[in-house]
Amino acid sequence: MEMKRNESAKVATEDREFTAEETKNQSRAFEGDILRGVLESAGFSETEDEYRTIEVARHGKVMFTFRIHPLTEDEYERCKKRNTKYVRNKQLGIKMPEDTNSVKYRSELIYTATVEEDCRTLWDNRQIWDALAKKGVDILTATDVIDTVLKPGEKSAIGDQIDLISGFEDNNFEEVLKN
Repeated sequence: MEMKRNESAKVATEDREFTAEETKNQSRAFEGDILRGVLESAGFSETEDEYRTIEVARHGKVMFTFRIHPLTEDEYERCKKRNTKYVRNKQLGIKMPEDTNSVKYRSELIYTATVEEDCRTLWDNRQIWDALAKKGVDILTATDVIDTVLKPGEKSAIGDQIDLISGFEDNNFEEVLKN
């Protein structure tokens, strides 16, 4: 029987009950694959294939580029904490978050996700700080450079890219749920 090009082969599957011992043996057979997959997943932020190049362009001309890498949950949390104002509730005796400065938070995310080499070239570059100071812009931190040179929409788009490579993809979540 010949299959047409657009037809897909049907695979016969059968539901079976396995004993506890049979299930354990099957798990052992795939243990190496599972371990390999888990270890590869854990090292996601260390591989260069996870980098994404960001081009900042104005009027059709690329002004500069830099690379970003995925962030961990801890990095997201540290950025949020650094840019959140806390107040002490005297009745409860605890600190409570009052407000997060979203402008500074986005800049901190961009700085944290920028590849170290590119941070030195762009955000931490004292020549850039001095040149901006000569134009009347006070630069006290690397995130001040980000706030000065990137437009709000650009920062938002870069934040979206950071989220995507960090695993916050809508279709990725659906894929995880299916499996």
